[in-house]
Amino acid sequence: MVRIATKYSSFFGQGVMNTLIIAFFAVLLGTILGTLLAVMKMGKLKPTRWFATAYIEFIRGTPLMIQLMFIFYGLPMAGITFPTVSFIPNFDRFAAGIFAMSINSAAYVAEIVRSGIQAVDKGQTEAARSLGFKQSQTLMMVVLPQAIKNILPALGNEFVTVIKESSIVSIIGIADLMYQTSGVMSVTYIQLETLAVAAIIYFIMTFFTSRLIAFAERKMANGTR
Repeated sequence: MVRIATKYSSFFGQGVMNTLIIAFFAVLLGTILGTLLAVMKMGKLKPTRWFATAYIEFIRGTPLMIQLMFIFYGLPMAGITFPTVSFIPNFDRFAAGIFAMSINSAAYVAEIVRSGIQAVDKGQTEAARSLGFKQSQTLMMVVLPQAIKNILPALGNEFVTVIKESSIVSIIGIADLMYQTSGVMSVTYIQLETLAVAAIIYFIMTFFTSRLIAFAERKMANGTR
């Protein structure tokens, strides 16, 4: 196992970098879209509330693999294609993978953000409104900053989940860690040890991500106290 990890370290290293890039942008875009969906779902406008609810329920109720294949193979049939960049190989595949994982993550993040906002004492909102804050100002300057402390652990778990689920993008030819692992297995014909190396690498990535989130939680808790 050590021999495989050492000899094919460049393969695994490239896979780790691509996996982290996909996970980072998926969670970043998913958080932005998820926050917007949470606000829409809690809003007073029925059309936006219904749209957000339908989106969340549909995305959470369908497999990520189907969503990914629909975006990568289905959208081009409808005339919607992802751009290519000459100096970035397979940019269209990366864009499709990140887009699919972002819209999937957004559905889960929306529920996380919604629960975090609802956990903030309503007295905070009433106090802000009594001081003359508009509803949007109250949300952005009073409620969301407090909600972040409530949702940070769940967002950390979502990031860890995305790192693991990113292995599915290998089916559209993105050279993530699982794709590179399959390449090493096809060259060496050694399955068990190669998969063990990949499993250890995934564990290391998720473990350190969890520790970073825990560190951020402690810092925020210290600031509150």
